[in-house]
Amino acid sequence: MTFGPIFGILFQKQFRNLGAFAASVRALPTMITKYGYDVFFTITGVCLAAIVISLLFVEPRFLKYGIIALALLFFGFTLNFFRDPERTTPTGDSLVVSPADGKVIVVKNVEELEFFKGPALQISIFMSPLNVHVNRIPISGVVSHFRYVKGEYFAAFEDKASEKNEQTIIGLENHTGKVLFKQIAGFVARRIVCELQVGDTVRIGERFGMIKFGSRVDVFLPPNAAAKVTVGENAVAGETILAQLP
Repeated sequence: MTFGPIFGILFQKQFRNLGAFAASVRALPTMITKYGYDVFFTITGVCLAAIVISLLFVEPRFLKYGIIALALLFFGFTLNFFRDPERTTPTGDSLVVSPADGKVIVVKNVEELEFFKGPALQISIFMSPLNVHVNRIPISGVVSHFRYVKGEYFAAFEDKASEKNEQTIIGLENHTGKVLFKQIAGFVARRIVCELQVGDTVRIGERFGMIKFGSRVDVFLPPNAAAKVTVGENAVAGETILAQLP
């Protein structure tokens, strides 16, 4: 009895699903954000290697498939986190759309001293690890203010995170008014990605960066802006209208 044909059949059977998995991986660049290519493809490579090694060398069977299941679970979480779906953005120079996916946790009047230098309307969105984390421009205009703050890492849903945490602060202006928004790192997040700089002309709904692994975005508007969301609502980046400028 020869084992060559038997081994060939088993080898082919084990790798049939792996081949389909690899084919889906090749299509992923069109599904995920460019801001996460470095992390995503590193994790994908590790997961793929773990699956191959398990199929070829790991025994007993429960350990083999346990490792494969964990690898696929980790891959699925990473794919979910770095996904970048297309969005349909409403048009209108006075409309302010959400720069982030997540739950609205703050709608209140505050004193904003950096950009408005006085009263402002604050709307804050908390992004969980399960949300899309690509950020989008809230209003068309010109970047007139930019500052990076290397801060702390309090939980993103806490009010002090707005002032104390690592963040980028971006101010936009157009002929209808101005908007300030902050990308704020959370307790887990350790990297903010932002492509903007002072002088850039941007359009509502455009991608401009992301905050990795859970975070928060604060939006500051003129005090007489009309809020279109309430606390507890879910916002979709580039689609949900947060407010309308006067």
